Amino acid sequence: MTGKKRALGSDLKKVDAHIISPEEYDEIPELTDEDFARGDLYHGDKLISRGRPKSDDPKQLVSLRLDAEVLRWFKSTGPGYQARMGEVLKSHMSRKKSVGKKA
Repeated sequence: MTGKKRALGSDLKKVDAHIISPEEYDEIPELTDEDFARGDLYHGDKLISRGRPKSDDPKQLVSLRLDAEVLRWFKSTGPGYQARMGEVLKSHMSRKKSVGKKA
């Protein structure tokens, strides 16, 4: 097992080999129109959105060419390296702003 994979603590081969019998389907309740109606939340006539709220300052997707050495180093620091790259850039920007320089 490589360092990136985790042991799951279950026997996936046994789960994969299991064939659902007709009796097991009897255990699953039938979904009704009322069940589906409860799936959406309304405030008056307005459907309320679910999930993560929209950000006031969303991140922008960019295409950027970097030195291979820089990219390799950030990737070697593990998952989330893109966020760390953004933090380094933001830190540099803050230092430059505090000194009063633009570049």
